[in-house]
Amino acid sequence: MLAIAVALLVAACGSNGPSLTPAPVVTPAPTAAPSVAPSPSPAASGAGASGSPNAGADAVYDTIEQQVQDIRGLRAKKPVPRQLITTAELKQRLTDQFDKDAPPAYVAATERLYKALGLIPADASLKAQTLDLLGGGVVAFYDDDEGKLYVTSKTGQAGGPEKFYFSHEYDHALQDQNFTVFKDQKGILDQSDRILARQAVFEGDATLLMTQWAAGNLTPQELADIIGLSADPEVTAVLDRAPKILSDPLQFPYTTGFGFINQVNGTGGWQAVDGLYANMPQSTEQILHPEKYQAHEAPVAVTIPTDLATKLGSGWNVALQDTFGELQTGIWLKEGGVPAATADAAAAGWGGDRLAVLDGPNDSWAVVMQTAWDTDADATAFEAAATTALSKAQGSAKVLPGAGGKTRWVVVGSDDATLGKVANALGLAG
Repeated sequence: MLAIAVALLVAACGSNGPSLTPAPVVTPAPTAAPSVAPSPSPAASGAGASGSPNAGADAVYDTIEQQVQDIRGLRAKKPVPRQLITTAELKQRLTDQFDKDAPPAYVAATERLYKALGLIPADASLKAQTLDLLGGGVVAFYDDDEGKLYVTSKTGQAGGPEKFYFSHEYDHALQDQNFTVFKDQKGILDQSDRILARQAVFEGDATLLMTQWAAGNLTPQELADIIGLSADPEVTAVLDRAPKILSDPLQFPYTTGFGFINQVNGTGGWQAVDGLYANMPQSTEQILHPEKYQAHEAPVAVTIPTDLATKLGSGWNVALQDTFGELQTGIWLKEGGVPAATADAAAAGWGGDRLAVLDGPNDSWAVVMQTAWDTDADATAFEAAATTALSKAQGSAKVLPGAGGKTRWVVVGSDDATLGKVANALGLAG
């Protein structure tokens, strides 16, 4: 689970975070890889090896573990090994895990999607941009495959920032040992919106826990040290140069997710938060609009015709299917030049969607997305906003009506002929 410095600092300052208004998000949770430099081996208790240079830090972390359990109301069922690592080690682990969890074909199809919608430059590498973003913002992580916790440290000591992020990641270990949230999403690459909603629960949970722990256990100087990280020019530069379709969904679980969890905790305490794990949100819409979660407003089921590639003819295949969701729809519209308030309002009528990326012969390609809206008026508002956003599409693009007044299709083709071919295959008036 990723701890993003800027997003967590928003929480540390006592804010619910901005209400950020995902296409697949290629940000796999990192796992451990061989260390670049020697690090203390974890002892059986989960602390550093006895007599290691970090023995003093281990005693501090042992205390934090107990404090986190007491605040969170969850108990550890087994020790959690921990390790301090350098920034260089972290970046290597992120690269190794990206290669493990993001198959090349998936990355290529996702890159095609983002480029088709004008969300990343035509000559950009999605892998390079993702690793740049993660490498500049990640400061700690819990590896649920290993059941192990990693915190970056320049000094090897347990300073304010290290303790702060450790409390966050240790909460993830408690979540892992008490719930099935991480196991339940293993290997899922075609439900990005649902995964983002789930991330908002466990990251929002850990961010709230971290703020509560910090308020009672860090000195004023340690809090100042943490807040000072928000002025780190390297982190700021990484976020500034990252495409919004990558950076906003990455921060969403820690900011908007924090607000969602804070509201639940405020009405029912940590026991109410525990209840979320048995009834997880199904969409970012439910996180952005908590009343929709309370009303059990599930996404509308939308499907792409199973015979679409066959109808397009020889050489065509579906490279990717996924669900965009309200969050990413809003990001796309804003990045496409729609004013923020208009884009957010248009996305807020989201009911459901399903998209597909198709590869064809002779370098032809297409992206199709069927969207369902709460009302006819919502569909009309989306059509107007999407038409504006498609002016930045890297191909020939149209918004087309579907069956009923609440349906709209977004179709992008590599050229005019491909756009018409796909529209005809879908039975749309193109």
